[in-house]
Order: sequence, then C-alpha cells, then structure tokens
Amino acid sequence: SIKTGHNKMRDKRFVAEHRGGPLTKDKHKQLIIWACKCVENVLPLITNKIDERLTNAIKIAKEWTKDNVSVGDARNASFDAIAVANELTNPIEIAVARSVGHAVATAHMADHSLRAAEYALKSIKLAGKSVDIERKFQDKHLSLDITELVLSARNNQNIKVKVTDTEKTTNR
Repeated sequence: SIKTGHNKMRDKRFVAEHRGGPLTKDKHKQLIIWACKCVENVLPLITNKIDERLTNAIKIAKEWTKDNVSVGDARNASFDAIAVANELTNPIEIAVARSVGHAVATAHMADHSLRAAEYALKSIKLAGKSVDIERKFQDKHLSLDITELVLSARNNQNIKVKVTDTEKTTNR
C-alpha cells in the first residue's frame, strides 16, 4: 500500500472563502494549476499507454480553473483517476495515478494539491530518480501568490516521501 507521511489535521488556510476560509478563488486556481504541473512532470513515468481517465482528469482540472466545469465534475474525475490507481499493479504508476487524482480533487478541497505533489515525489522515488531535483521543479513552478502557503504547509506537516518494502520490490 502507499503510505504518505502527512498530518491528518486540515490546514485552515486551504479552506475556500465560500466555505468560510481565507483561500481566494484565484489562489485556489493557482494551487490546481501547480498540482497539474507536478503531475504532468511525472506522467511520462507511466510506461504503457496512459489511461484516458488520467488525461481526462488533468483536462478537467484545467477547465475548472477557467470555470468551465463544476467541482462535481472534478470530484468525479478524481474518483476515476483513483479507480485507475486501484487497477494498476506497478507502484510507480499507482503513485502517478494517485497524484492525478489528488490534483483534480484540488477543485473540491485545495489541500489535495499538497498530496498531488507528494505522490509525484513518491513516483520519482520509486523510479529511482532524484526526489531533490523533483522537489526543486515543484518549488520553481509555485506562483508567487501561493509559494509561502505551500512551503509553510509542507513544513508544518513534515511531509516525508515513504516507500513500503512491498513497493520497493514490485515491478520497477
């Protein structure tokens, strides 16, 4: 199973204004755009044909930022991406699919953007590539308006990329 090292307590700074939180719609959109960039950078780790449910989820996430699809559409696309993850056997590809699922789920709950980045890092680690280089890529693609929010949330949650023994030995 994929285990992530994040705190279960929600960071209130990621609660949208329409739900009584401080997160503006613009910053919410920036978070989903960033999550998509994180995902798209690791999508090539899927060695077989990429399931269209994953590419569709990314498209829906981007359309949400343009107000062309609903949060419900994004949630459904997220469920589809997680279904793909549950059908896969390669731990690298599972992590990529989960990253996609969290990226599009950012429309529903903005802190899913952090999980999208985390699963992208996990896929990199499982592939034997540099987590540090990937983290730098992720940080470089943060827009100025969300940099402090994301970096401080990551530090507060002490996010660590964990790989189980089963994942280490399965289908690299």
